[in-house]
Amino acid sequence: MGAIQRSLDGNTKLLRIKNDLKKQQRNLLIRRFFSNKSVLIGSIIMILLVILVFFAPLIAPKGPYAMEVTNRLQAPSSAHLLGTDNFGRDLLGRIAYGAQVSMGVGFFVAFLASLLGMMIGLYASYYRSLDSLLMRICDGLMAIPGILLAIALMAAFGAKTENVVLALSIVFTPHIARAVRSAALVVREQTYIEAMKALGAPSWRIIWLHIAPNTLSPLIVQATFIFADAIIIEAALSFLGAGVPAPAPSWGNILSDGKTVIFNAWWLTLFPGITIILSVLGLNLFGDGLRDLLDPHTNQAKK
Repeated sequence: MGAIQRSLDGNTKLLRIKNDLKKQQRNLLIRRFFSNKSVLIGSIIMILLVILVFFAPLIAPKGPYAMEVTNRLQAPSSAHLLGTDNFGRDLLGRIAYGAQVSMGVGFFVAFLASLLGMMIGLYASYYRSLDSLLMRICDGLMAIPGILLAIALMAAFGAKTENVVLALSIVFTPHIARAVRSAALVVREQTYIEAMKALGAPSWRIIWLHIAPNTLSPLIVQATFIFADAIIIEAALSFLGAGVPAPAPSWGNILSDGKTVIFNAWWLTLFPGITIILSVLGLNLFGDGLRDLLDPHTNQAKK
């Protein structure tokens, strides 16, 4: 009985030590988070944008399409905080609902590109016969400027929100594939991967259970930058008339509506432009700070 009791006490102490270590790691991560100005500022900006997305129905209860022609091109006032457009629609409401479209496009592009790019990068790194073929295709897509490739794909697909997501996912998938492949190549050469192969573990198990988890850090960081780039390119496509079709409230469409009256109604281009700048700045700051949190060696190199 005494031996059993000592064993139980030893297990209890080990469990307590593990819990203390997890708590210390969690506290260290929280301290590093709040001491990193980039990720903190980026997080604040992103939280404000998320609030704008979810509270759009409260900001504009009449919706983004409600027109008051008699109030067209009114300057910012107490009735319309950011003014009205050339159809008398409230600009603040249009920007709030436009955040749903633009941020939604950016999110789904980052998600789909990450999913496809992760699959391509993992299999390219593991199977040498696929590596050359897949990477040459990625190199060919990356050789074309992103905005030009997106315009060409939208010309083939047609101007729809779903097609914007599909086109931009194709544009950014090679970038994710390259980042994942670089991280996976390092992991593939580790001793425990060679041991798994020697033990006869199936390839899918090695790829998805042992290599894939070690590529998540660069994947997440790259996805935040792609999120920001997708917002910019979506706005550019909508501004050119090749993206989200009007009268849908996209930030690019709002800018397009304001370009003809830029000297008479400056607010139609100023406020949507500021919103795009803040969203991209917030995502880039968040991604840069996240890279420092997930890879402390990068932060030390900067110093």
